[in-house]
Amino acid sequence: MNALTPPPDRQGYVALILHAHLPYMRHPEDPHALELRWLYDGITECYLPLLEVLEHLGADGVPFVLTLSVSPTLLNMLADPLLRRRYEAHLDALIELADREVARTAGDGEIHAVAQMYQHLLRRRRRQWRRLGGDLTGALRDLAGAGRIELLTCAATHGFLPLLAVRPEAVRAQVAVAVAEFRRFFGHPPAGFWLPECGYYPGLETVLAAEGVRYVVLETHGLTGARPAPSAGAYAPVWIGDGVAALGRDPETSRQVWSAREGYPGDYAYREYYRDVGFDLDLEYVRPYVHPDGHRVATGIKYFRITGPTDHKAIYDPGAAHQTAVRHAGHFVWCRERQVEYLAARLHRPPLIVAPYDAELFGHWWFEGPVWLEHVARRAACEQSVWGFTTPGAYLAAHPPVERVEPPLSSWGYGGYCDFWLSGPNHWVWRHLHHTSARMAELVRRHARAPRDALLHRALRQAGREVLLAQASDWPFILRSGTQVEYARRRLHLHLGRFTRLYEDLTAGRRPDPDWLRQVEEEDACFPDLDPAVFA
Repeated sequence: MNALTPPPDRQGYVALILHAHLPYMRHPEDPHALELRWLYDGITECYLPLLEVLEHLGADGVPFVLTLSVSPTLLNMLADPLLRRRYEAHLDALIELADREVARTAGDGEIHAVAQMYQHLLRRRRRQWRRLGGDLTGALRDLAGAGRIELLTCAATHGFLPLLAVRPEAVRAQVAVAVAEFRRFFGHPPAGFWLPECGYYPGLETVLAAEGVRYVVLETHGLTGARPAPSAGAYAPVWIGDGVAALGRDPETSRQVWSAREGYPGDYAYREYYRDVGFDLDLEYVRPYVHPDGHRVATGIKYFRITGPTDHKAIYDPGAAHQTAVRHAGHFVWCRERQVEYLAARLHRPPLIVAPYDAELFGHWWFEGPVWLEHVARRAACEQSVWGFTTPGAYLAAHPPVERVEPPLSSWGYGGYCDFWLSGPNHWVWRHLHHTSARMAELVRRHARAPRDALLHRALRQAGREVLLAQASDWPFILRSGTQVEYARRRLHLHLGRFTRLYEDLTAGRRPDPDWLRQVEEEDACFPDLDPAVFA
């Protein structure tokens, strides 16, 4: 039986969905750009550990299947030879720091044991990276081909679609480029589409259907607030139009894993994220492993556990944390048994519990997350037969929707709608994005019948990249959250400014400066096959 086929004779199913995304960053001009550490940390602490978990489960024949959404920007970065070389150098530097920490903490009891843990862990990551040849996208392709994961795409640059919908061509481009990139990496179209921030608006299904998308995931109230109300609430997929199905996020699994108060990651035995040797140790000692200019950053080597709600932090105990993760895994499996039994007694079909999370939670924010995930898979397979893991695509094939509803606008952001991306600190972004989208459509229409010209086509393609990169939801999110605000502003101004220069050159009949264009193409090098016509 293919792993993507739902296990038989189950009262219900769980679809675990992880969404992996980072905004596009390359910075060929600056190998020490601080923001590149977002990618490096993701690879070391999340993506490689998740691949290792799937490898272990597959080797042991555990019937586990995962749904994984990978944004097109992240795929482009993971496949970039420059970034792969830089990551390996970064990993080598971390191993050097871990070796120095083992020597520095010798005789320091508990801390020395934690230092040794990092030394062994980072060396294991390097062996894994080299075994994969640094090709994480190829590893994902192999796992999908073996039926271990179901891959989804996401909007091209993670644009927040409900607010981009003021210009329909902007939404079409985000969707069409994403699907084209998925085909380029994996050789076939995606079955499903992860809506950035679960952001849905009525009519979006028409755009998705035009690109062959079969299903999306909505926030809970996107289904429970639909008209008419679905008879199964959020626990069975429904049609929302044009052959597109919608699944709803389960609030109970969300609380157990996400909630700062109720969720597993807040347990006092787990590693404290916010204490790191990059900040705790002498600057001259850590300078080779942070920014050369002396900017302190997290290295990933952290010696303390959460301990409690105060600033007092005790030394991290890896064994105790592991046992806590195993216990939490058992609790999660038991809760799903009770939940499925309750739902199955009240529904006319096996309930589907959809549990989506940001992938970076597992390993990066919640260090023990991959351990928890592996033990959830093992315990679900060995200790109960009430429910099994499946994917949205497999469940839809076995249990097609029987109801048609009209969902309202919704998201999983603060307040459940658009508040987080349209507020005091970031509302100014949108008028520029809408104006730029209109201008891009104008450019494409203006040059639709122009003679084939290589420089002109490159300029139009790069203009399209700049439009998409400016539309990333990350920038208004950062402006609202107050973290890395200057970087978000700089990126917005950069992409909007580059587009404006291209627009003004092309509308004035001037040929863009080839040297400048070549430099911009090198810096913003994603989506190599982008077709400007998608913006028309």
